[in-house]
Amino acid sequence: MVFMQVTQKYLDDLTYKIIGCAIEVHKHLGPGLLESVYEKCLIHELELAGLKNQSQQKIAVNYKGIYMDADLRYDILVEDLIVVELKTIEDIYSIHEAVILTYMKMLQKPKGIIINFNSTNIFKEGQQTFVNELYSALPKT
Repeated sequence: MVFMQVTQKYLDDLTYKIIGCAIEVHKHLGPGLLESVYEKCLIHELELAGLKNQSQQKIAVNYKGIYMDADLRYDILVEDLIVVELKTIEDIYSIHEAVILTYMKMLQKPKGIIINFNSTNIFKEGQQTFVNELYSALPKT
């Protein structure tokens, strides 16, 4: 069995595919719906693209070495590598950025994406990507 080494390029290509799936959903639905509607449609698009994903899974909170069930959940995890948080809000604020960075840290994932479906253009202003030290430690290609 051959295992592919995860690289920054692989994660960047995967990010491009995820954002492409979000653009497809946005193209068909437009802005103005509930986050849960976009989530279901994006999951469908990810599956059509052959991307493995999980949604609404709990994140255990490690507090002083004790794992606690705090009923904290991420929206979507793609290929067990990229955390995707969906929004349908006016603007993405620093608190939203803090949340995705914290989820990435807690889940030990190198990359995260916030996708805001309440935008006119997902590619231009409707998404933000984030990386951490795990991403930086990966080979570039």
